[in-house]
Amino acid sequence: MYLTSFAHRDRLFSIVERWFCNRPEPGDGRSLTEILICDVFIIRETLEALSRRLLSMTGSGPFQQEEIRRKGQLRDLLCRDSREQSSRVAGLLSRYQKNPDYYYQETPINASVFFDDRGRMLGSYRVKRPKRIAEKANRRIAEWIFGNVKDTAEQMARERAERSGLPLDQFITPPREMIREFIEAEELIARSFKDSSIRFDRNALMIQDTGAIKIVGDDESFDRLIAELQRSTDITVIEQERFRGNYQALNLVLDLPWDAESVCRRYRDTRAWERVKDRGISEDELRNGIEPLLEGASPRISIEVILTTFSDLVESELGSSIHEERIISQRDSSRYKGYIPMNVEFLLEFLFAVGFSPRIEIEDVPIKIWGRYLPETLGSYIRQLYTLPNHDFFG
Repeated sequence: MYLTSFAHRDRLFSIVERWFCNRPEPGDGRSLTEILICDVFIIRETLEALSRRLLSMTGSGPFQQEEIRRKGQLRDLLCRDSREQSSRVAGLLSRYQKNPDYYYQETPINASVFFDDRGRMLGSYRVKRPKRIAEKANRRIAEWIFGNVKDTAEQMARERAERSGLPLDQFITPPREMIREFIEAEELIARSFKDSSIRFDRNALMIQDTGAIKIVGDDESFDRLIAELQRSTDITVIEQERFRGNYQALNLVLDLPWDAESVCRRYRDTRAWERVKDRGISEDELRNGIEPLLEGASPRISIEVILTTFSDLVESELGSSIHEERIISQRDSSRYKGYIPMNVEFLLEFLFAVGFSPRIEIEDVPIKIWGRYLPETLGSYIRQLYTLPNHDFFG
């Protein structure tokens, strides 16, 4: 899990690598807490500044801003948008208003929405929630492990073909033997976690959308924005991809510097320590400023930017490509659904929970990649971080 929106991404990746192999070190719990306090604040401040800069590039005039914590709030704002609507958009909004509970109203989101004085939505930004990061890491590592397991199984078949004196393309492996080889290959991968011999591919495990901005406009405003980005001396477009189908948009990944002076000033001005004072670090220490937490931070981070029209935005929130159903589809479509990727998701959820909890000392990583667990086991471990009872029905 290499989160390019994090300024301490290398330090975080090092902890994750060691925890995957059950090699925690003293101080990891505190390090996770410091990284989440520091880097999430950097992301939010950078998203705020970059959103305003991008909106000015599109030619947007004065705008208002509203923070939202539930997807229902976002969808209600779409219904209040004053721009002219196509029959398709009007139909989707009408259907939503008749039965809003059907549309995942309570889905949590950490976001801020921009709209003009006529109530037209101009854009938004959000920080991806830890659960979504863990799920995405599950999918990424599932694909990576599937490739490793497949390569190992193919090597086993190649060796058997050589022993039989036949070329691989003429060697027929019975289905039962193929399943056995795949299981053996999976066990080899699990052992490589256990003995710390596994080597992680950082690029394969990269997640670039922890911080993301969505700009709502038309082709003309997007052309202006892209032209401005190309002239920019501090922002680099490192990826560009166009989505087509039920939902259409242009996806950009930007590499840019974050403003350390502004981050430090805003941390004090907003009394940001008050929001994180229950995470095991004393309020007096946090009140001294964010500067001590900036040591080792990369001066640049990446932010995802999605350029979309209002009609496509409505389609993605209420239509045939509704966001929550895409998440469910992604969960179900993985080619590899073994216990290892699920353990990765559980372990990352626990890792984030440590960083948000009052505990800053962790003696053991309770989730082992080579073990097998139920979701309620993870829930029990997370409750222990907050010294909450497990509510065993039988006492």
